[in-house]
Amino acid sequence: MNVTHFSLCTVAAVTILSPACSKSESAQAKGREAPAKAITTAAVRQEEMRRAVEVVGTLAAEDQVTITSQAEGAVSHVLVDLGDHVKPGQPLLELDREKLEYNLQNQKAALARALAKYGATEPGHLPPTDQTPDVRKADAELRQAKQAFDRAEELNKRQLIPRQALDDAEATLRSKQAAYESALQNAKNLSADIDASNAMLQLADRELRDTTIRAPFEGFVQKRLVSLGEFVKNQAPVMEIVRLDPLKAIGEIPEKMAPWVQVGQAVDLKVDAFPNKAIAGKVSRISPAVNTPTRAFSFEATVPNGDGLLKPGTFARVHLTTSLLEPVLTIPYGAMQYRYGVYRAFVLDGDHLVLHELKTGDRIDDRMEILDGLKRGDRVALTDVDNLADGMKVTAGGGRGDRRAGPPKDGDAKPDDTRADDKKTE
Repeated sequence: MNVTHFSLCTVAAVTILSPACSKSESAQAKGREAPAKAITTAAVRQEEMRRAVEVVGTLAAEDQVTITSQAEGAVSHVLVDLGDHVKPGQPLLELDREKLEYNLQNQKAALARALAKYGATEPGHLPPTDQTPDVRKADAELRQAKQAFDRAEELNKRQLIPRQALDDAEATLRSKQAAYESALQNAKNLSADIDASNAMLQLADRELRDTTIRAPFEGFVQKRLVSLGEFVKNQAPVMEIVRLDPLKAIGEIPEKMAPWVQVGQAVDLKVDAFPNKAIAGKVSRISPAVNTPTRAFSFEATVPNGDGLLKPGTFARVHLTTSLLEPVLTIPYGAMQYRYGVYRAFVLDGDHLVLHELKTGDRIDDRMEILDGLKRGDRVALTDVDNLADGMKVTAGGGRGDRRAGPPKDGDAKPDDTRADDKKTE
């Protein structure tokens, strides 16, 4: 009987204490709840943004040429090699000259012979064709024959000489007339021969000079294509020369941005070899027609390269600031959290944070354009963004016009209530 009474009292005691224990545990759990995190916020701003275009281009030489030989012969001297700096007109290599020197001497002799026949000493100072020795001689004989014919005709009229003498004088006159015309024609032919011989002489001289192959402009040897002793034929490539200053950046402007890019505007470039080097250029050419497969316009930008550090063929990231101004929404770049390939921001809603996924645009210095996910006037968290979470309780401050967390809501645990519950439990 006593045992039964003890059991009932125990059950009653447990029943009486259970509500008090449950209330104490709830109060303790609320007491252990994390305190509100203090953060700073910034408002989503609308501002004017000058649109920019980022393209990947290629650096190319303004002038690049494969030099070919204008003469034939074996290579006798190689004067420059790969990487050497050359100036305009500087000899690059020489071919064997012996045969061409013989040809030049032969042409000089031919010209001298033609001048001697004509009766001149220099091809640039030829006397008139009717003043050559042969023509003057024929002219004198023709005058003499004409005088003889005139006298014979007069004497024949007086019947002082027979008719035969007059006929002989007439035949002599006609012969001398033909001789004069032949001498005059021969002088013209000799003049033409002199011109031809002089041209052949100049050609032979040019062929001899072509055995020395020279640089067409200042640059660097990009490739040597022949070796010492190698026989080079006419028009055979022998060397490649490239000009490094200036270079040109070649790329394509998207179709929608092409109207806002003009010839003469500045561009900024970056190359992998010099990531911290600021490289400036200027748009020099824009294609008038769109490239149909890419729907973009080709362009070229002149890039000074006085120090020669930039090399043709390397990739360059080209930044073009256009003349297009647009109103955009922006937030500080540090207000974004990057998770699983998506940018996110935490918007202050009362005393809690609400996570918003963002669609971003261009970066403007230390701010990021927001295309979707936020609206003007929203306040985004700036403090310890990587460790924030959706629904986190916060207190906001640090910015003008920031909205701070409101007072505790009904049901929130208070320190005094927790201590009272603990006393009741005891």
